Amino acid sequence: MQSDDTFKRYSRQIFIEEIGLEGQRKILASKVLVVGAGGLGSSVIQYLAAAGVGTLAVADFDHVELHNLNRQVIHDENRVGSKKVESAGHFVRNLNHQIKFVAIDQKINEKNVREIVSQYDLVVDGSDNFSTRYLVNDTCVQLGKTLVYGSILGFTGQVAVFNCQGSKNLRDIFPESPLDEDIPDCDSLGVLGALPGIIGSMMALQALKIITDLTVNINQITLVDTMNWRFQTLDF
Repeated sequence: MQSDDTFKRYSRQIFIEEIGLEGQRKILASKVLVVGAGGLGSSVIQYLAAAGVGTLAVADFDHVELHNLNRQVIHDENRVGSKKVESAGHFVRNLNHQIKFVAIDQKINEKNVREIVSQYDLVVDGSDNFSTRYLVNDTCVQLGKTLVYGSILGFTGQVAVFNCQGSKNLRDIFPESPLDEDIPDCDSLGVLGALPGIIGSMMALQALKIITDLTVNINQITLVDTMNWRFQTLDF
């Protein structure tokens, strides 16, 4: 650790037997890419920044809008109209000045995805469309990068870890991407703000377990039904 202040800041993580000083060093040295600074991304960004992820990159090309604020809690009223990556950077710097924040103000596409993903140890996908999810998944497979996946709609969510030490990936459970226009989304059906908080926190926890070399369940997807308060894990 670099100083007594650093130890004090992360002490409640260090005191966990499975984390300890060595685990915290791994977190501080890690480089994580978060795709999307929306509902899922907001919770992921919060908790990875709080945990001390050394380099935290966020890719998003959108602007903060007023209707985002019920769930995208790293943004606030003063940031409406600003770039989401700029707003995310403002949040991270205020929370944890030790972190190197990388703002990627770009839409992930076939031309840039490989260059972007290749620079990071781990990818956490909080995007809101299937075309991006499959593109990120396929690139992680090609580059051998572990991917933490999540999705939400209404009262339900999903979480999975893909391509972890050669494990299965998104196409092993859903072989082909549906057309985005055929799938309902939060814009049309809505979402309660606490749901992306739950799913995003689960994604952040999985990411931190991967970073610290703790065991995560692979070849499984967790389905969360918050209306009926049911959690189900399916093997694939």
